[in-house]
Amino acid sequence: MEEKKVFTQEGLNNLIRELSELKNFKRKEVADRIKSAKEFGDLSENAEYQEAKEQQGFIEGRIMQLEALIKTAVVAETSGHGKLIGIGSHVEVEKNNQKMSFTIVGSTEADPVNKKISHESPLGQALLGHKVGDEVEVKLPNGIAQYKIFAIK
Repeated sequence: MEEKKVFTQEGLNNLIRELSELKNFKRKEVADRIKSAKEFGDLSENAEYQEAKEQQGFIEGRIMQLEALIKTAVVAETSGHGKLIGIGSHVEVEKNNQKMSFTIVGSTEADPVNKKISHESPLGQALLGHKVGDEVEVKLPNGIAQYKIFAIK
């Protein structure tokens, strides 16, 4: 049995959009590059051909990966958002007098640089199910951090 992956609706839509672009556009572009490169002659010394074949392999691998993710995707339930933190919630917290905001997302969507943290991360797990005004303790490798929840959107 395949493990289900949790996504926000936005995250799942992004995967579907990427899959569509790869199948409908990128696949054809690289096939055209391969066809064009073949016309240059000896394939064993044809850098353009080798590069196009590598790109084709990457695209086909990514298509397989996306199809598997989409097949096992479960969209997180968002009812109650705004009151309780769940997957898809935009959260504003304060830690050591420093305010920060981020979105709780499924583990596959996590992107800390873009303020998207996984519901499976220590902070994500600690915040799930809490409401505005709550203070939560997060166990981190270097100790315990205290967060106060200011807003949930």
